[in-house]
Amino acid sequence: MAYLGLSVPIAIAISILLIIVTISYRQTIYAYPNGGGAYIVARENLGETAALVAGSALLTDYILTVAVSISSGVAQIVSAFPSLADYRVPMAVGIIGLITIVNLRGVKESGSIFAIPTYFFVVIMFMTLAIGFYQWATGTLGVVTGVEFATETAAPLTLFLILRAFSSGSAALTGIEAISNGITAFREPKSRNAATTLIVMSTLLVVLFLSITFIARHIEAIPSHEETIISQIARTIYGDGNILYLMVIAGTALILLMAANTSYADFPRLAALQAADGFLPRQLTYRGGRLVFSWGIMTLALAASLLVIVMRASTTALIPLYAIGVFLSFTLSQSGMVIHAMKIGKLKPGEKIESQESVLEYDKNWRVHMAISAVGAVCTFVVMLIFAVTKFVSGAWFVLVLIPALVFLFSRIHRHYKDVAQALSLENQHYQIHTERVITLLLVDGVHMGTLQMVNFAKSLGNPWKAIHVGVNPERSKITQEKWDKYIGDDNLQIIQSPYRHLLAPIREYVMNLLRENPDAIVHIVLGHLAMDSVMTQALHQNSSLILNLGLTGLERVVVTVVPLQIRHDEEGGDMNVNVLTRDDLRRARHERELNERRNADARRAQKTHKPPPGKKSSGP
Repeated sequence: MAYLGLSVPIAIAISILLIIVTISYRQTIYAYPNGGGAYIVARENLGETAALVAGSALLTDYILTVAVSISSGVAQIVSAFPSLADYRVPMAVGIIGLITIVNLRGVKESGSIFAIPTYFFVVIMFMTLAIGFYQWATGTLGVVTGVEFATETAAPLTLFLILRAFSSGSAALTGIEAISNGITAFREPKSRNAATTLIVMSTLLVVLFLSITFIARHIEAIPSHEETIISQIARTIYGDGNILYLMVIAGTALILLMAANTSYADFPRLAALQAADGFLPRQLTYRGGRLVFSWGIMTLALAASLLVIVMRASTTALIPLYAIGVFLSFTLSQSGMVIHAMKIGKLKPGEKIESQESVLEYDKNWRVHMAISAVGAVCTFVVMLIFAVTKFVSGAWFVLVLIPALVFLFSRIHRHYKDVAQALSLENQHYQIHTERVITLLLVDGVHMGTLQMVNFAKSLGNPWKAIHVGVNPERSKITQEKWDKYIGDDNLQIIQSPYRHLLAPIREYVMNLLRENPDAIVHIVLGHLAMDSVMTQALHQNSSLILNLGLTGLERVVVTVVPLQIRHDEEGGDMNVNVLTRDDLRRARHERELNERRNADARRAQKTHKPPPGKKSSGP
């Protein structure tokens, strides 16, 4: 506290760093107009491993951005209403859920909803700081009272403490990467609008950051778990309980909560880029009905919620995990831009080379651009080392372990996709399965309308078929055999005894024996499935066909077909009814399909026969 005056010089140093990184990232925006940020820059210039490191660091940082922003917003609310302190975690998780729902509705809707709190915060914060500077200039600015000091933050003044304060404040830079990663979300001209937004954002951040630090130093704000610095400033300027004080708290809480929306825009987009390259599950490239990456949004929400629960929504506990990832990505991105500038320097005047993500065109100022990127890379690398050392014990070690683990995991996923692509390649003729016949096998749990439909389906195929029933219950097996003899009449049912009440294992063993006995055949397994008209009623049934399908499709020369029995409620009386496909229905459908195919073939032949000579138009319809 005696050296609180050092906060202003440290804030100035952080602001200088922010300006350097902003200028450097402005170059990245123009060089890579398709977005992707550090991941794309590293992939294009530094190679696959560096790209995976950058991608892992950014994905981790986006998850932490949600957790930190929401936890900070909840802390602002608790500062104004201390009675809510015990509900930090439920409030944080609930807000994450709300933001998730809004983002699933679409980018345009979420942008419109989150714009108003942003402008409100900027206006109310600048008004508060202006009043604070006026009070300071006139000597009427008070000092903080009634705040409980967080004793664990006390430490003797050393270079380590100064560096730790510098690294903590540098977390303010983490939003810069988001703009370069999300250029495609801007209106045309995208690069210019993104660059303008970056400059405006950085200018606002520098002014607010320096002003808040200056006022906090003069009101002698102290670290506390019960009240945030913003709350101490507003309470000192306006007075406790004042309507303007509550407006500042509301605006700050809202902007912190809305800050999480940055991750909801960029995490799914970055995850989709990496998934398209084969480093993450392909499901992350899927766009929902609102054209948003639904799987990416849900993954982010679940990961952030888990982190908030584990860390008890404590901003103090989350901050040490926060900035290492983003400063690592800063370093890789700016190092990549140095290589990018060197490539441009090798071009001749007027020469242009187009790559997948950027256009290399000769620029006489390439040395200046390279120098700016090099300075940015060195500065962010130094800050990353400072952060890693000063925050290591506080939790930074976890991120230092997590990022290499994610890189390894992404590499394994990529290898899997490459192996699958190799297996599916048409050049691998030796992988093809050569068979001469098909054996149809029905899995029967009982004899009912669904069983009749399966039998009709098997008979319509025209292949040899048999049915098996796993006897986990002797009494039920006896009833099944009696009903089979009465309603089906064929001798194709075989009951397999399972004294240990296993279902899948006896079926797999039977199928594998059948494959060994018939090396030239495909085993076609037919499963029955009760298809209900609602999710709730469907959940009331075993749905064992899903498990059996998953357990049997891994066998070579095995084909699984699920024959659903549609069960619907009668809209008038509410009674259930079924629609069973008979053998005649199946034959009729096959006959109609063959008839349509013949008609289409005849039409194509007729069209070729009556084709007009070159240069003449047909007079036909």
